Amino acid sequence: MFLAFLVHDPLAGTLMLLALLWLSAKLGGELAVRLKLPAVTGELAVGLALTALHRAWPLFPEVAASPAAELLGGLGVVVLMFAVGLESTVPQMLKVGVASLRVALIGVGVPMAAGLAGAWLLLPKGSPFVLDLFIGACLCATSIGISAQVLREKGASDSMEGRIIVGAAVVDDVLGLLVLVAVSGMVASAAPAAEGSMGSSLAWTLLLALGFLVAALTLGRLVTPRLFQLASRFRGEQVLLPLGLGFAFLLAWLGSLAGLASIVGAYAAGLILEPAHIEDLERRERHTLEELVHPLVTVLSPLFFVLMGAKVDPSALFRPATLGFAAVLALLGVAGKYIAGYGGGAGTRAAVVGWGMVPRGEVGLIFVAAGAQLQLNGAPLLSPEIQAGIIGALLLTTVAGPVGLGWVLGKQAGR
Repeated sequence: MFLAFLVHDPLAGTLMLLALLWLSAKLGGELAVRLKLPAVTGELAVGLALTALHRAWPLFPEVAASPAAELLGGLGVVVLMFAVGLESTVPQMLKVGVASLRVALIGVGVPMAAGLAGAWLLLPKGSPFVLDLFIGACLCATSIGISAQVLREKGASDSMEGRIIVGAAVVDDVLGLLVLVAVSGMVASAAPAAEGSMGSSLAWTLLLALGFLVAALTLGRLVTPRLFQLASRFRGEQVLLPLGLGFAFLLAWLGSLAGLASIVGAYAAGLILEPAHIEDLERRERHTLEELVHPLVTVLSPLFFVLMGAKVDPSALFRPATLGFAAVLALLGVAGKYIAGYGGGAGTRAAVVGWGMVPRGEVGLIFVAAGAQLQLNGAPLLSPEIQAGIIGALLLTTVAGPVGLGWVLGKQAGR
């Protein structure tokens, strides 16, 4: 009877898969640390290895297709960005606002131009210009989740460079989204019925994105202290963490409604929640909100990085032509973001900012997923080979970014 229950228990397979993910993440992270690499690189590599195992042995679980892993991985990156936001405040971000804007503008313009030129040189002659433009757009993205984890590991999250990186990545997300909408509009406008729709779509997306950010950082700062003052009157125990997470998830949801990545809303929630707003609850519970959130970050964020590595198709990635295409795009992408580091201005470490902007990660993968849905003249915009090449380039930058950032931070700490 008991064995029959185990066989028919729908939760059993999910439990086994999650156990595999957590154990693999820790083993991969430990191996990376022993090799003097950031732990996230090991977690990404483990995800790729799990997908390769499934392709070689179909009985092995398919990690990338697991709804449970997708859900927990998504929660992991949202909680991670909330924790990163808690380490800074709006006044601190405003101090580096101009520097972040400079870094973001360079970090979008230079990689996009480099990717556009690289695609024009590498793709067969006669390829549509909008495809070259889309590839360039994929290189302008920045994944703050990965750099944020490395900054946390190295104790540099609250440094000036750390705040510039996070601020620039938020601006990158808005600008990258607008580029993606523009490219999608150009593809859609190939149909006569769609002509003229690109401008209105682009303007509406811009208004929503900017409106959300302005409202979150102004109205949010006015409303939040009153909300948490009311919450401090609750008589129940352990109030701070559920309310903090609820606030983060609410802003993440509102951010997604505005067309932004949910991680931007989660980061804004952490930024808004300044220590003065929640000091009564923290004093009563004898823990800061950062201390309460940290175990969740430790548990959930590795699932996100493993899952991101697992979404890469090894058979398409390791073809020589695809690898060459991916390597060139990755090199252009790394160079473009590294140059952006010099936009931080005097008094900042350009190498830290530059390497921190390199990873594309989940933001770049969102771009690829959107491109996979686009049709140009009745055919997919991205062929399987080009799609694999873009993903390969994103993976290489995702690995190169934390490696370079960890090396630079470690070297400067040694000095």
